[in-house]
Amino acid sequence: MSKESDEPKPDHTLDCLGLFCPEPVFQTRKALDSISKGETLEVWADDPAAEADLASLAKRLQVKVLKIEKRDGRIRFLLQK
Repeated sequence: MSKESDEPKPDHTLDCLGLFCPEPVFQTRKALDSISKGETLEVWADDPAAEADLASLAKRLQVKVLKIEKRDGRIRFLLQK
């Protein structure tokens, strides 16, 4: 059993690679507004500011942060509305 198996499969994926502040926040907000309560959104970003910005957005919108993972200069967020 892989360690990834205990996390939910994302219902939606948003690619914010190559975008810089404030675009990842705007795009994530727009995507969160379009999904249903209980669904998960996977967001990929490579802007160093995105980690703090998206964590702050999630807190403000009362969205659950299931995971923040950094690898190869990219940040992967798994958010649940």
